[in-house]
Amino acid sequence: MKNYQPGVPAEIELPTESLVAMLERSVAEAGDSPAMEFFGRRTSYRELGEQVNRAAEGLRRLGVRAGDRVALVLPNCPQHVVAFYAVLRLGAVVVEHNPLYTSRELRHQFEDHQARVVIAWDKAVAAIREFPADVAIEHVVAVDLLSEFPAVKRMALRLPVKKLRATRAALGGPAPGAMPWKALLANGGIDPSHTRPGVGDLAVIGYTSGTTGHPKGAMLTHLNLYSNALQGEAWMHGAQLRKEVLYAILPMFHAFGMTLYLTFGIRKQGLLVLFPKFDTDLVLAAMKKTPATVYCAVPPIYERTAMAAKEKGVSLRSCKYCISGAMNLPTHVVELWESVSGGLLVEGYGMTESSPVAFGNPFYPTRENGTIGVPFPSTLMKVVEVTDPAVEVAPGEPGELLIKGPQVFQGYWNNPEETAKSLTPDGWLRTGDVVTVGANGFTTIVDRVKELIITGGFNVSPSEVEAVLRQHPDVVDAAVFGKALERGGEMVVAAVQLEPGTELDQAALRTHCKTLLAGYKVPVRVVEIADMPRSMLGKILRKKVKEEALPSL
Repeated sequence: MKNYQPGVPAEIELPTESLVAMLERSVAEAGDSPAMEFFGRRTSYRELGEQVNRAAEGLRRLGVRAGDRVALVLPNCPQHVVAFYAVLRLGAVVVEHNPLYTSRELRHQFEDHQARVVIAWDKAVAAIREFPADVAIEHVVAVDLLSEFPAVKRMALRLPVKKLRATRAALGGPAPGAMPWKALLANGGIDPSHTRPGVGDLAVIGYTSGTTGHPKGAMLTHLNLYSNALQGEAWMHGAQLRKEVLYAILPMFHAFGMTLYLTFGIRKQGLLVLFPKFDTDLVLAAMKKTPATVYCAVPPIYERTAMAAKEKGVSLRSCKYCISGAMNLPTHVVELWESVSGGLLVEGYGMTESSPVAFGNPFYPTRENGTIGVPFPSTLMKVVEVTDPAVEVAPGEPGELLIKGPQVFQGYWNNPEETAKSLTPDGWLRTGDVVTVGANGFTTIVDRVKELIITGGFNVSPSEVEAVLRQHPDVVDAAVFGKALERGGEMVVAAVQLEPGTELDQAALRTHCKTLLAGYKVPVRVVEIADMPRSMLGKILRKKVKEEALPSL
């Protein structure tokens, strides 16, 4: 606690109510204050509450009951915020998905959680319709982003101009056979006496990739998510009710974006400025009209935003609270951002299984660049032997980071075996990250037990990409790894062993991957390796493959 910003408590008061009660309090208190802004169109907290109640009634009429899973396949948009809380209002469980996933990627998650009702971006509906018959989807609700645009912008996009047609096509498309979002909200609000969820009830299942590449659904309760919002509130000491403007540039289907905007932002009764995807031009245009005070992102976004703002002469001085996560934060990015913004840029750390934030650097001169900081309030840590979590390492020695706190998840959905690997019997979360703790108490990540690749803030499972590459007729075997980038994060690289008589065609292999994987998972570089190094049991040794391939990159 000696490194905390003055005023930040060592402990938070744990919530005794659900996220639904939190939203309802914000709606009652904030009233006509703006809750959301989307391409210039604003929605007040009162309007948000009314839409949540109508959407909840629509879902109830579709048969959604407490405990049911409801899949959201949405970019950042007003409907996403409404759908999130409408599902929770019924005591049902939100399951977030990346709307850019292919049908194959979505199907594996749907097979696991078995949601029967889906609320999806209209452009993602086609991928859902491709599911095999054994994935029993009963209702698909299609969301049209353009319907939430200001009327003038909607009319402009109908003009027969090539560039506008391309913009319109990127934002939406036909969704035959799906229920329109407006139809879901066509009825009155849900009966106020309808049972609400409790603080200990399951709220969200968030999927995270494991080293095997099989989807694992992290179960997060209302207590977990509300606690992390309160921890964030304590950490952003000085943030005020109805005064903060949060730029929702991180996807809300990602744990960091979900907690930052959907729970912390609503808790602070702030204004969420929603962006379906990150675009520097859109961000800087919004900055001129509605300057951000909370601008949390990943290092490449900070770098691009700062450089563009400098070039165009747009002020970023309103940005006071800036936390970088999901990948290492290079010093040059910190220096660049702080030269144009109005506050410190600090690095945090978390994972889906911790709702997600567990560590942070303080917004104070005690922060230490290059580290993930210190544990959040009400969060415990210890560093243990990688091979034996019961044995703590000596001070300063590397070991696996374990964390414990109210934000730590309840286990993986229908997967007790993986749960036992990640949670110790006494409730410690094994992060899979190897760290050291300096004499000043700040923690530094030095390696990962897991072999996930972090690119653009997203996790990529090497096994998943390798399996796709092996489907190509020219590929005998494949090993995928990450190459560290100077700007932070990693580049996905594939080493392939080819069939005799074939030649490496990087473009063809990348095209093959693009048909089966989301864009960020597709290898940026593909190299040929004559003979894969293997263990005595025949397992490919990715570390040795990486050492062999790196000199050619």
